[in-house]
Amino acid sequence: MSALTIRIPESLHQNLKALAEREGVSANQFIASAVAEKMASVLTLNYLKSEAAQAKRADFEAFLDAVPNTPVAVGTDRVTD
Repeated sequence: MSALTIRIPESLHQNLKALAEREGVSANQFIASAVAEKMASVLTLNYLKSEAAQAKRADFEAFLDAVPNTPVAVGTDRVTD
């Protein structure tokens, strides 16, 4: 594990401590979790952008062409239990 020193405004620090206490974790654990969540979000977005850049319009249109062009029957437009 490595150590990192950061500078944050006092108000943010107070809110951090309060939220961490409310969640039952240390401030360090709270920050580590927040960083992990942000990293997952950024990496997911990067992955999706990369996949989208490789997409071919013709493949998308072929997929749509395979969908039957029929009207939705009354009462079947909702998922039921």
